[in-house]
Amino acid sequence: MISSINPLAIVAIALALWCCGCSGRLPQGALVPVAQADTAGGSVVPVLVATTRKRATGDTGDMFDSGRADQLSYASITVSIPPDGARKIGEIQWPTAMPGDPRQNFVTVSANYLDQKSFVASLSSAVKQRGRGKVLVFVHGFNNRFDEAVYRYAQIVHDSKAPAIPVLFSWPSLGTLTLRAYQGDLETAKGSREAVVQLLNTIAANPNVKEVNVLCHSMGCSLSLEALWSMASRTGKIGDKIKNVLLVAPDVDINVFRTQMQQMPGPRPRMALFLSQDDQALKLSKSISGGITRVGDVNPDQEPYRSDFQREGIEVFDLTSLRGNAHSRAFEDVTSVMGMIEQRLAAGQHMTEERSTLVDAGQ
Repeated sequence: MISSINPLAIVAIALALWCCGCSGRLPQGALVPVAQADTAGGSVVPVLVATTRKRATGDTGDMFDSGRADQLSYASITVSIPPDGARKIGEIQWPTAMPGDPRQNFVTVSANYLDQKSFVASLSSAVKQRGRGKVLVFVHGFNNRFDEAVYRYAQIVHDSKAPAIPVLFSWPSLGTLTLRAYQGDLETAKGSREAVVQLLNTIAANPNVKEVNVLCHSMGCSLSLEALWSMASRTGKIGDKIKNVLLVAPDVDINVFRTQMQQMPGPRPRMALFLSQDDQALKLSKSISGGITRVGDVNPDQEPYRSDFQREGIEVFDLTSLRGNAHSRAFEDVTSVMGMIEQRLAAGQHMTEERSTLVDAGQ
């Protein structure tokens, strides 16, 4: 009988059904560089990587798997993106079989492991070669394999034209969509907090870097905020180079968020919150978490949220009216959302303290 089913089991089933409409996953071996160097008129996006995942042993094309490593590992990966005329902006054109066709698919051009010294040197080289002193660190969310996180970030960087050196932080998400995986990912993400702190400190200590910005998604926002809170609690501040934190569909307990903001001494980075009131993924997360509201699913015009955000100087962008999957529409509706990020970073602006909508922002 239905009444005898554990409510969490119902949530798990709903979670699986919710994702049935998602696009297919990358085939195994996607990070094996393509033999042909010709990218067929497309673009290439180099991404530096720091990760707490273990090196993959079963398939070299994975590079890193879902196992948790004892220390940070580093890599450098270059992704080819097909010409804009052959793709829909805001989407990843996954190869259905390997090797992919660079005229139609995202493909890997190069993929190399680095040690910390080489990572720092590569970051300095990228800053000098591209004449950009800004870095954008992306922290992905739940249900992400390593290769998928790389391709998603390459898409974000390319479509937004963000004027910053891209650095991906990848924590060991299981990359599977089950209730047990969700709960496991929560604990795993928390275990990567000190690694995020280490990465941000390493980047900020580089004299060639002038500004560090953090972009996080879903469960990755919980990890990012934990790291920033930890930095502030130890030294009394987060650091002058960390300027902006962009929270996209944050799967974060609203009560924990309030406490972190209150206990995070200033000056702190300007924060921008991208939320959708129709985010079904976060509604499911709320059910799993015992009914505790998630930051990315609130109505920003209701109290006490409106006053909380205004008091803490958090700029809020309500994306509810935009098209696409609510949980990822910030990355898919590039013209409206990622264009704002490009504009703000290019102009060297911080996020304003006034609450905003996309219409208000002129997007």
